[in-house]
Amino acid sequence: QAVEKLVQGAESGCHTEKERQIVLNCCRLLTRILPYIFEDPDWRGFFWSTVPGAGRGGGDEDDENARPLAESLLLAVTDLLFCPDFTVQSHRRSTVDTAEDIHSIDSCEYIWEAGVGFAHSPQPNYIHDLNRTELLKLLLTCFSEAMYLPPSSDSSNTNPWVQFFCSTENRHALPLFTSLLNVVCAYDPVGYGIPYNHLLFSDYREPLVEEAAQVLIVTLDYDSSTSSSPTVDGTTTGTAMDDVDPPGPDNLFVNYLSRIHREEDFQFILKGVARLLSNPLVQTYLPNSAKKIQFHQELLVLFWKLCDFNKKFLFFVLKSSDVLDILVPILYFLNDARADQSRVGLMHIGVFILLLLSGERNFGVRLNKPYSVRVPMDIPVFTGTHADLLIIVFHKIITSGHQRLQPLFDCLLTIVVNVSPYLKSLSMVAANKLLHLLEAFSTTWFLFSAVQNHHLVFFLLEVFNNIIQYQFDGNSNLVYAVIRKRNVFHQLANLPTDSQSIQKGLQRKKKTPEPISRTNSQDGVSMEGSRPAAPAEPGTLKTSLVATPGIDKLTEKSQVSEDGTMRSLEPEASQLSPEGNPPAALSDGEPWSGEASHSRRDRRRLSSASSSGQWTPTPDWVMSWKSKLPLQTIMRLLQVLVPQVEKICIDKGLTDESEILKFLQHGTLVGLLPVPHPILIRKYQANSGTAMWFRTYMWGVIYLRNVDPPIWYDTDVKLFEIQRV
Repeated sequence: QAVEKLVQGAESGCHTEKERQIVLNCCRLLTRILPYIFEDPDWRGFFWSTVPGAGRGGGDEDDENARPLAESLLLAVTDLLFCPDFTVQSHRRSTVDTAEDIHSIDSCEYIWEAGVGFAHSPQPNYIHDLNRTELLKLLLTCFSEAMYLPPSSDSSNTNPWVQFFCSTENRHALPLFTSLLNVVCAYDPVGYGIPYNHLLFSDYREPLVEEAAQVLIVTLDYDSSTSSSPTVDGTTTGTAMDDVDPPGPDNLFVNYLSRIHREEDFQFILKGVARLLSNPLVQTYLPNSAKKIQFHQELLVLFWKLCDFNKKFLFFVLKSSDVLDILVPILYFLNDARADQSRVGLMHIGVFILLLLSGERNFGVRLNKPYSVRVPMDIPVFTGTHADLLIIVFHKIITSGHQRLQPLFDCLLTIVVNVSPYLKSLSMVAANKLLHLLEAFSTTWFLFSAVQNHHLVFFLLEVFNNIIQYQFDGNSNLVYAVIRKRNVFHQLANLPTDSQSIQKGLQRKKKTPEPISRTNSQDGVSMEGSRPAAPAEPGTLKTSLVATPGIDKLTEKSQVSEDGTMRSLEPEASQLSPEGNPPAALSDGEPWSGEASHSRRDRRRLSSASSSGQWTPTPDWVMSWKSKLPLQTIMRLLQVLVPQVEKICIDKGLTDESEILKFLQHGTLVGLLPVPHPILIRKYQANSGTAMWFRTYMWGVIYLRNVDPPIWYDTDVKLFEIQRV
């Protein structure tokens, strides 16, 4: 009945107030009922079966041609989203008898907001915004059937609701896509520059923008790693007609997103996303004077999809220092969420985006821009570039984040490795942070306590090698820090490999419960006005996530040649992890709580060197990677510079570092270092593991953002578990 009323409303065009009220009531009713239907597996096919008499024409057609209920519902909702005087401004000043026929209107003339592909900004109308929001909420609820299926690595199980909605069957696909994108990117929550404006007027746009962002990211849930061509895995029966299909995915939303190409469109999208992401950072001297938005996680997913599906957009982002307007908010979120168990997902997506960006040379180059914005962050005060900011925040995450972030250490250091060849001058604060990490990661107990821990040391040595070989001139601070901490490198070179020493090293762990000592990290004073990163309030809801693939699955290696172009290294080489032994297949060494499959949990327990003691370090194992530690460049540097620095100190009776820094600034190692190694970049590559991670993360965010009033709360969702901190 409810679907039928929506179909009738879409047919008639909802000209009377009564019809509109019926449509809205049916809409709300369905939004409340659908989750309970999805919850019950016996009812799952219900919407995809045809219901006698519920065909498009009401009942006068043959039942054979009747549409499945789901299709009738989706088509009615899309028609209603472009219904004059209900959800869009009518273009005719007319009475009811000459009302626009809803089937003859060209919905492209009724796009909701100026922006991509549309220049005219319609008069804001809060009633229309409210009606659109109700309809989008219903759409989102239709799509949410995905929440009631357990996570599976099989990417072919596309969501039938999304599939139909984003297909050519939906004649409004293009205007709807542009409407959603433009409404999100054009939104300015600050309230037209008047402080406290948001306290005086309620903002009807914000709920619409949130809903639009959520619908948009769900329609773009598409595994790009498996499907580059329209036919899926060849199971579809191909006909001669298939050849005329335009290349690109069947999902029109993904297709349109990947085809945006005009500079001004990119500018509009980037400016909009950057403006909204930096909204929580807009600290005015009037507290609460600007409205804080809550949908930054949806925006990050959207930004990720844009970069992943549209390479031209990615290059546009990196073409100017505008990328820093995305970087700074991400670093802010990462730093702010590092102690909060309920925001592990936010930490992951922030790091994934930076990993994707760091695969491009331009990102490293842009990081050299001085950092002058003073966003209050709980980090030491420093003067330097955006690269310094990135390193200081990463150090803070590694040393003072919570335990669940350990699987991200590989990713964080890979990002630093990727940008390191381009960093012109690190500040003393950032240089000390890098050496503090090396010190912490190269203790014997850390190296011997898990099978993949030594990878972190390899990543850090690679960072130092890249900077010494390619950016020695401006980096006297780092060189000085390396000289000061030279014993760390000597200890690594002389790492004991006999059983007795290994056991002794492991004993030390029991005395040191902290993952990384925070003493001698010289943290200094935090920035003014910053609040320390707080753990989640007890009782905070969070949703479980599937494990992310290890760094060797997440990335593929590319070599940068003389002229700056990259070439992918052949797969044989990329099967090896940084130091050339077979990858530790499970670098997600941490079982997610509430993992659905037990076999997976057991497998993971085997690979992580837990107290259950299934894996023990052996002398052969230590030798296998110790012999590959890339220490030659640093040892040569120490050999040349340490005697010179010591001589200066003795000759001048120096205790002041500025003289030594001056000496190092003018020194050179040309001809003294080993031949520079080729630069290796580990570029993110799409895979079905991350596609599944994004799906569970995205639906988890949407679930938690709709708890009050609840849509899915307390129903039996299967895609993730709901936990309380």
